[in-house]
Amino acid sequence: MDQISNFTRRGFLVTAGTAALAGCANGVNSSGGYRIDQRVDATRSFLFSTYPGTAELEQKAAGVLYMPLITKAGFWVGGSYGTGALRINNTTVDYYEALQANVGLQIGAQQYAHALFFMTPEALESFRTSHGWSVGADAEYALVDQGGNLSAETLTTLEPVIALVFAQAGLIAGATLGGTKYRRIIP
Repeated sequence: MDQISNFTRRGFLVTAGTAALAGCANGVNSSGGYRIDQRVDATRSFLFSTYPGTAELEQKAAGVLYMPLITKAGFWVGGSYGTGALRINNTTVDYYEALQANVGLQIGAQQYAHALFFMTPEALESFRTSHGWSVGADAEYALVDQGGNLSAETLTTLEPVIALVFAQAGLIAGATLGGTKYRRIIP
């Protein structure tokens, strides 16, 4: 009987592991990274054309995490997910996923993009070396005026991380990044 139960456990683990790996789009020679980079390029172009001050902000930053599309949905219990790329000198160095789960009064769905500007090498290093980094009190949310320009305070801030949420569409008002966890992925 012991031999049968061991075989069953092993069989279950092998089957579950195979199914999990089959569900991943992380195969060798996959085009996941290429697709993410294309979306980041489009998002970056949109950001610079819509909010011209962001180009200057990027030049001052040690690195920028672009998250082209975050999808958030909820009915009392909600969550969000998206993928993006960390760029240093506009070169992709890593890919990340953003995950958020929450409970509360929420009904609907929303999509948005965001960018995290790491203004110091220390903030960038902390992000890159952490396992499950989340936006904290050391981040400032950028404010955009009606003309599509960043406020002067944003461009001269001494905060280590500047977060900009933009291109919101959907039925849940006010996208926030609080509680969002970022993890490095291999697309």
